[in-house]
Amino acid sequence: MERYSWREAGKQLHELLEDAQRGEIVLILDENNRAVQLVPVSVAEQPRKAGSARGQIVIADDFDTPLAGFARS
Repeated sequence: MERYSWREAGKQLHELLEDAQRGEIVLILDENNRAVQLVPVSVAEQPRKAGSARGQIVIADDFDTPLAGFARS
């Protein structure tokens, strides 16, 4: 298990992320010894589905009516 300060971790974040992805335990500690652990996770990509927002968007009937404060002179 490797331990790093916030400052050290910031300088070598790319390497620490690679270590965590290989399964190594990486702890990052602040000045009060509070820690966070880098943990690899798998994110499953979901294919986009056409029409999935149907019914969630409403356009007002007066959508294209000029606004009162922006009348042409």
